[in-house]
Amino acid sequence: MKIALIGCGTVGRGLLELINEKQLILTKKYNLDPIVSAISDPVVGSVYNEGGLDLNKILSLLETDNNIKNYSNGITGWDSLKTIKESNADVIVEATPTNLETGEPGLTHIRTALKSGKDVATTNKGPIALAYHELKALTLNNRCELRFEGTVLAGTPALNLALLPLAGIEIKEVRGIVNGTTNYILTRMESGMSYDEALREAQEKGYAEAKPDADVKGWDALAKIIIIANVLMGGNLKVVDVEREGIDGISKEDVEKALGNNKHWKLIARAWRGDGEIKASVSPKELSEDDPLARIMGVTNAINFTTDVLREVTISGPGAGKRETGFALLSDLIDINRFKEG
Repeated sequence: MKIALIGCGTVGRGLLELINEKQLILTKKYNLDPIVSAISDPVVGSVYNEGGLDLNKILSLLETDNNIKNYSNGITGWDSLKTIKESNADVIVEATPTNLETGEPGLTHIRTALKSGKDVATTNKGPIALAYHELKALTLNNRCELRFEGTVLAGTPALNLALLPLAGIEIKEVRGIVNGTTNYILTRMESGMSYDEALREAQEKGYAEAKPDADVKGWDALAKIIIIANVLMGGNLKVVDVEREGIDGISKEDVEKALGNNKHWKLIARAWRGDGEIKASVSPKELSEDDPLARIMGVTNAINFTTDVLREVTISGPGAGKRETGFALLSDLIDINRFKEG
């Protein structure tokens, strides 16, 4: 499997590390021989070698120089679209940052790859949240595959759990803690911190960005619940269809009052069937102790599925991280390879 990596930030580097470490087991256990033949990133640089790049050298350059511009064995200077169209890659791994307004540049990257008949694995929430049904149609028309496990809970297999082991059941409702930053802030507020203090600590630890709106105002959770609703429940939701409220209005006093009543504040992303259609929302909720999501603390994420056969099924695990999200891409590559082998 020849791979072109589009976007070589934190997640892309996590994938490169895992491919480099697990080459032997991937070949022996999964009959997968992944060869990264191209990397294209506007910041760290671009290089293409049809025979494959030396990942030890690539990772060393990224560690020492934070770029690959001194990698000497290959064609340099290709932009992302030229790499997608003209490299010999079978699979395009799209790992550029999420843009929930337009989906770009990831949406154009994925469209271009699928129209070229190339399979895609991505962690980019924007294109899947904004254009899932269009992209799915492209995979059918061009006989290629699209995988995006890492768009919801990073390496924790929330989507695959519903699509594979839970195949055949009806999902009636999904509730989830799908943003680790907000869950960390609310957890620290339970220990006595104010919202501002907890946010500052989250930023210091690297859980929150300097501008944290995507997390604390619920935009990240909104993108994820749209993906869940549209992919797993057959919805056709747009961003404007989802009511959204973040955690920035929750005070230390609110948290203390909830604890006094044996409850916990959580930012809950929810999708459900109602009035013959799929609906979704993102908002803070007070959960009682017997709720399976109530004791999910820190940066851990969790999703609870209400089904017609198994009643409730809950999965929890890390929802972010370099290697965790890189693993989601690796899992997608293994899945694509299995499908291609039949």
